[in-house]
Amino acid sequence: MLIAPSVLSSDFSQLGNEVKRMDLCGADWIHLDVMDGHFVPNLTFGAPVIKAVRKFTDKPFDVHLMIDEPLRYIPDFLDAGADIVTFHMEAKSDPEKTIAAIRAGGAKPAVSIKPGTPVETVFPYLDKLFMVLVMTVEPGFGGQSFMEDMMEKVRAVKARRPDILVQADGGIHRGTIGTAAEAGVDVCVAGTSVFKADNAKQAISDLKAAAERK
Repeated sequence: MLIAPSVLSSDFSQLGNEVKRMDLCGADWIHLDVMDGHFVPNLTFGAPVIKAVRKFTDKPFDVHLMIDEPLRYIPDFLDAGADIVTFHMEAKSDPEKTIAAIRAGGAKPAVSIKPGTPVETVFPYLDKLFMVLVMTVEPGFGGQSFMEDMMEKVRAVKARRPDILVQADGGIHRGTIGTAAEAGVDVCVAGTSVFKADNAKQAISDLKAAAERK
């Protein structure tokens, strides 16, 4: 199981140092939630902030675009240092063109679906994707409870294409990560359970151990 701490739960006044801290504590990827205040009812940061913290780690930047028009901004996020770019199937941009733009820029394309979106919407694109992100909470805010019924979507994606990575985001902690692992999740986004822990290194280690005990 790969662990991608979400900087949404970090101390934004120390963002560069928080990214470095997660690197040193054993994070596999760094998950960066970009919210535009339209697609989701929250506003975070954009490409300039990602570019500013890129120098604090060599770990892959896993950029999750919760924005209305991802295609329009793909060049900015590629320039900022994104390694993986995830956009939402519910966004306004054409999925084929958005995937192509991400690939053309040398990054790995991924799509995400909200809890209310049928998993079948991603099926036509599976052969072009690096990863599918299954939201296990309603996107927009951290600290929400894990929705176990979303694991059926994970199983459906894996049944279609067993080799594709599946990521789960929302409500991941030691008590839920085993359920995610059992369903076939490869990468878990963890925010509050890592950043707010007394010992982030131990928290990441505990998450990995709990995933292995599935």
